Amino acid sequence: MTVTRCRTGLTIFAMMLSLSIAGCAATMVDTQVSDPWEGFNRSMYRFNFYFDKYLFLPVVSGYEFITPTFFQERISSFYNNLGEVRNLTNSLFQLKGKEFVATLGRFVTNSTLGLGGLFDPASRFGLERHDEDFGKTLGYWGAGSGPYLVLPIFGPSSLRDAGGLAVDTGISYGIYTAIDPFGNTGDGFAIDAGVVTLEAIDARHQQSFRYYESGYPFEYYIVRFFYHNKRELESGKPPPAE
Repeated sequence: MTVTRCRTGLTIFAMMLSLSIAGCAATMVDTQVSDPWEGFNRSMYRFNFYFDKYLFLPVVSGYEFITPTFFQERISSFYNNLGEVRNLTNSLFQLKGKEFVATLGRFVTNSTLGLGGLFDPASRFGLERHDEDFGKTLGYWGAGSGPYLVLPIFGPSSLRDAGGLAVDTGISYGIYTAIDPFGNTGDGFAIDAGVVTLEAIDARHQQSFRYYESGYPFEYYIVRFFYHNKRELESGKPPPAE
């Protein structure tokens, strides 16, 4: 559950349910992914569950309760449009010319005709969204995923993807600082904190995954398996055959 990542196709939770009927699934997934820090990762997985249950999800539920659906959609569209900057830079890093042009077209279209990203006319014009991040960029250029890693709050990751998240965050922060849209308001820090907080709430609002709701006794292994293979496929590296 990143602030602005992992929103393609089925959620990990849905994929977990698709395997929950297979009694031998745990044996299959247990040997697929390097996990030398399993003790730490399991502890962090439990921490994320409690953080979600007692803090994050109640806040998200409150946000959903007091915010009309129309405004929820506008807020999601706004932050998704800001996420195009990450998609744009990583398309460039991967030398994907067509994808770069399409993403630039989406960003310009939604930032203008879409009233600052509040609406998404680009999709109606056939400009497809391409979700990219620096972890995928590293994988695209041949970097291995490294050991599996569960990050606090952010959730399933890997050594490569954690580094990619740091780079993407640094680039976004640098661009935002250079623009400094609220620098002359006198309350720039408070507004910036509000923008970041709302972004985190919206990101969790858009992600349907819930810890330990699968009812599957080997949920940790299933999540680890699907996260690893999903990321390898997204970076253009099919997982090795059995």
